[in-house]
Amino acid sequence: MTSPTNLCSQCSLEVKVFVSEPLLTPAQISGGSLLKVTLEAAYSVPESFIPIGPLQNYMVGLQVPSVGEKDYPILFKNGTLKLGGEREPVPRPKKWPIANILAPGANNIPDAFIVGGPYEEEEGELNHPEDREFRNQAECIKKRIIWDLESRCYLDPPAVVSFQKRIADCRFWPVEITRVPLIIAPKGKAAKFDKTDDESQLSFHGVAYVNMVPLLYPGVKRIRGAFHVYPYIDSSVYEKTKCLFSLFRDTGHHLIQNNKVGGVNSPLSKPVISKNLKEDKTVKEKDIEGKPKPGDVQAPSIKSQSSDTPLEVEPSLCHNPEGQQYVEAGTYIVLEIQLDKALVPKRMPEELARRVKEMIPPRPPLTRRTGGAQKAVSDYHMQIKNISRAILEEYHRMFGKQVAKLGSDMDSETLEEHKCQLSYELNCSGKYFAFKEQLKHAVVKIVREKYLKTTSFESQEELQTFISELYVFLVDQMHVALNQTIPDDVQGAVSTIYTTSEQLRLFAFEAEVNENFEMAAVYYEERLVREPQNLEHWLDYGAFCLLTEDNIKAQECFRKALSLNQNHIHSLLLCGVLAVLMENYEQAEIFFEDATCLEPTNVVAWTLLGLYYEIQNNDIRMEMAFHEAFKQLQAQALQARVTKQKSTGTVEYVEEGGKVESSLGPWGVANGSSTTAIKVEAPAGPGAPLSVLDEFLEESSKLQSDSREPLLSIQSQDPTISQKLSNILLKEIPAKKETSKCQDSSTFLHPTTYGISQTPTTIFMETIRFLMKVNAVQYVHRVLAHELLCPQGGPSCEYYLVLAQTHLLKKDFAKAEEYLQQAAQMDYLNPNVWGVKGHLYFLSGNHAEAKACYERTISFVVDAAEMHFIFLRLGHIYLEEKEYEKAKKTYLQACKRSPSCLTWLGLGIACYRLEELTEAEDALSEANALNNYNAEVWAYLALVCLKAGRQLEAEQAYKYTMKLKLKDEALLAEIHMVQETVGFGNPSF
Repeated sequence: MTSPTNLCSQCSLEVKVFVSEPLLTPAQISGGSLLKVTLEAAYSVPESFIPIGPLQNYMVGLQVPSVGEKDYPILFKNGTLKLGGEREPVPRPKKWPIANILAPGANNIPDAFIVGGPYEEEEGELNHPEDREFRNQAECIKKRIIWDLESRCYLDPPAVVSFQKRIADCRFWPVEITRVPLIIAPKGKAAKFDKTDDESQLSFHGVAYVNMVPLLYPGVKRIRGAFHVYPYIDSSVYEKTKCLFSLFRDTGHHLIQNNKVGGVNSPLSKPVISKNLKEDKTVKEKDIEGKPKPGDVQAPSIKSQSSDTPLEVEPSLCHNPEGQQYVEAGTYIVLEIQLDKALVPKRMPEELARRVKEMIPPRPPLTRRTGGAQKAVSDYHMQIKNISRAILEEYHRMFGKQVAKLGSDMDSETLEEHKCQLSYELNCSGKYFAFKEQLKHAVVKIVREKYLKTTSFESQEELQTFISELYVFLVDQMHVALNQTIPDDVQGAVSTIYTTSEQLRLFAFEAEVNENFEMAAVYYEERLVREPQNLEHWLDYGAFCLLTEDNIKAQECFRKALSLNQNHIHSLLLCGVLAVLMENYEQAEIFFEDATCLEPTNVVAWTLLGLYYEIQNNDIRMEMAFHEAFKQLQAQALQARVTKQKSTGTVEYVEEGGKVESSLGPWGVANGSSTTAIKVEAPAGPGAPLSVLDEFLEESSKLQSDSREPLLSIQSQDPTISQKLSNILLKEIPAKKETSKCQDSSTFLHPTTYGISQTPTTIFMETIRFLMKVNAVQYVHRVLAHELLCPQGGPSCEYYLVLAQTHLLKKDFAKAEEYLQQAAQMDYLNPNVWGVKGHLYFLSGNHAEAKACYERTISFVVDAAEMHFIFLRLGHIYLEEKEYEKAKKTYLQACKRSPSCLTWLGLGIACYRLEELTEAEDALSEANALNNYNAEVWAYLALVCLKAGRQLEAEQAYKYTMKLKLKDEALLAEIHMVQETVGFGNPSF
């Protein structure tokens, strides 16, 4: 005891408890866990609950396995009924579930508080934006019962295993609530109770179904949320929880005996469960014994675990009218369950990063070489400049005064005499040999680094040839260095055209669309050569390899990108996708988990992790991943709305769930239902046929689309998802007959996201956009099935556009047209619908319909997701129909948006046909500068030069036309005809 030094100071007592040996062994400590259950309150209780009249004891109870598989009751008694009017304060202390503590604040648990939190972050049932208004009213205005109690229970290792198994088997845990009269025990007398009378005193018997599955998520130790209270009906409780008895009703006499004013209301005061596990098994074997009464709904009789008397299960809600009042009032309890250790350990981010490094060692950026050919040449230039400066100083020393005196009157003979005297002076003084030695090292470096000559020559002729070549190079470089030192005003710089990385990406895209995969690979490799440390280039090349079905090379590209930056999310996800496609499931899990650890707010990462768990038939973790993805998507939608309100000047915070949030719900699992309701059985391996999924998607789409009305709405474009419209074949000459398997799959290269509307999206549609962008079409089928079954998804305009795209990949034009018709019915004014319809008709050879669709697309105020190929194909159709003015205008728009060889070529052809030779030559020159390997460009340049009368240029252009093997026979015949007309242009004449 610490004595106070001042009468005003407060006394304190320090207590220390010692034991001779540990209460728990190390194995129990490592394998066991401490369970904490906090009951905060029950809100919106029935109106029949009034504070006046007989005293009532409001009780809540549940049971958990404690020692082995034996159940331990956790009871919360003496709830305080309040009339409402204000919100409960937070933070407020948690209390021990022990009564008769008179000291103020002594029943508060140290350092334990109820802090509340946003509804959206809870794991309960009332955590959606549309529930916000109801919860605000219930927690501010309506009646409530307050407990604020925390009960603790130790779970030994067998109990932890049993707890985990029962959660996996039952999913939902019953938490009962009831009201019993509070009995005042007379002094000096013991009250006697009759069992029948005790049970009749049980009233307002309800139950809340707590979804405990989140405790089986990796790393989750705590769940908190609001849970609806329903009337306690044996059949419903057994169906949801497989529980065979009621904690309060079947053992109510034990609880009521302790229901005295002044009694200790501890869960340890009386045992609640009187039967052991063997009796549980007997009950389960004999759970259905009752006979249905005439006119009643048949219901089983379930034997009580504490009595041999069968309990008649209520067939309808009328058997518990008091409990039905909970539903009518919308009663819910706020409960928190916490463990000191997670039931399922989660991999630490450090471990995941280590595993990724083991699979893909990081590659540091390449250090710049101090040597090399360029460094050798630059050193040579520097020596030339230094020597020339020294020679000029020597010349100035010898003839400076004479030059200044004569000025411009100096003749050539005088200059030649000065040169001879200077050479003599340099040789006599030894400076000439010093200059040679000074230059020698730089020349040796050029020989070694530039010409890679490090060994002796085999013959004298070879030596002389190399010396001659080296001499020419050294003299040329000497002139370059001298011109840099003493610039020549007459010499003009030669203009060079440098293509950027973005231009190369566009050229590669066009080559893919033209099915010219060799040229596309050249462009991609050019980007890699220029910037080998740019991981975006590796990702683009990997997506191209996925398009050509070269999964091994795609995997190499994605892993190379990941080795450059092991924290890059897209690289991790793509490595995971390729690992699944190649059936390396263990590696796939590591990649996906690492992505979610590095960026926990990434919707696509969580969704792909959930899809992986679906392949592994791990329903609980699949639910966990989809739930987390939905939470992140909901948070992003809320953040976007708040940002939009700020940008538009709206200051108030919207309490109610707006349209965006209210339409976003769970990923397809209704509250109280099993996750398997949305599980799509699909082949686990990537090579499995997708025909079953195709049929499922098509039939379901037909059924659901028939029940929907056409939707006409003008929608604005979402700039965040205006991806490049994909992979539709641009056929400059429609007479292509044979295509390979790779060419068949190249109809779409980087699929469009069709993101015109700002309507709410789903986690599955977000994932579909990502997968289509990287050409992972095999994954899309599985995600489409989830999108179809998702309550917030289902058939939509974007859904049908993606379906149409997948069928265009297979060149199934009939199915693609069918889905496009359904998309048009849902959003007739969507420019993407008409753009894809135009591509469909163009590919199928119906250019008249394609022309009409393209013209409608470009007439919209809002552009389609990708206008580049719409302009190209529309211009191509105009050229076919000889509408050259329209073709010229169309190609001009394309050149302004995204100039390329094809856009300039189309413009040049249109100008040539209009006899505008100057404009045609300018456009064709631009096309040739961007790609000088296009035979058609050279062909039209030859035609322009022939008509302009320039023989040499015409012959040169014709030579490259033939060298590059022009495939258009009609154009080649036209060139020959013009050559015969003008009488030149073909050197073979």
